[in-house]
Amino acid sequence: MAGRGRWTMAFVLLIWIACCNWDQVSVAAFPQYHAGGSMTDLQHHIEFFDKNKDGIITLAESITGFIAIGFEPVFATTSATATNTVFGPLTTPPGRLPSMNIHISHIHRAIHSSDTGAYDRKGIFVPENFEKIFKKHSHIKPDALAWSEVEEMLISNRDINPIGWAPAEVEWQLAHLIGKDSLGYLHKDTVRGIYDGTLFPKLANRTLTLRSDE
Repeated sequence: MAGRGRWTMAFVLLIWIACCNWDQVSVAAFPQYHAGGSMTDLQHHIEFFDKNKDGIITLAESITGFIAIGFEPVFATTSATATNTVFGPLTTPPGRLPSMNIHISHIHRAIHSSDTGAYDRKGIFVPENFEKIFKKHSHIKPDALAWSEVEEMLISNRDINPIGWAPAEVEWQLAHLIGKDSLGYLHKDTVRGIYDGTLFPKLANRTLTLRSDE
């Protein structure tokens, strides 16, 4: 697991970003999220955390979700607080007061610079950009990334404007933390499961099984 000092710094940077002007965020409203409606890949990515399926992820739901996928309660609370602090105001629909609640209908407004481009500006998955991640940076094992290769990717994706560097770093730290195998490799199918949200229920089931066996 990454050192707690590095995590603390990353979360501080995220909260700092939340207080500054976010770059290249579209203000166009996305079609309202609802249980039977059409959802983007990015919306599917986070819907696991929306426990009551009302389209809003509260801080309590984020904490519960992080615990469900295997984080310890203290770390889950820290991670969830940082996540909702940053993305809540960004995803607040026009005309409402900003809050820590993450609105799934407007999650595309949280797309930032210095990312992989695997989502487009509307939150639609872009397969060719996803494939580039592994074609360019999987050097040790095919279709898998060691942490050093993740860092290489993050550095190569950095824009001149550094405001997107911290969120990209933290997102991939979390992805590596929850998805790496016993040797520390993050596999392609695991990353795909993170992008479309299908990995989170699997992790929750695994965590539930492990806890029931204790």
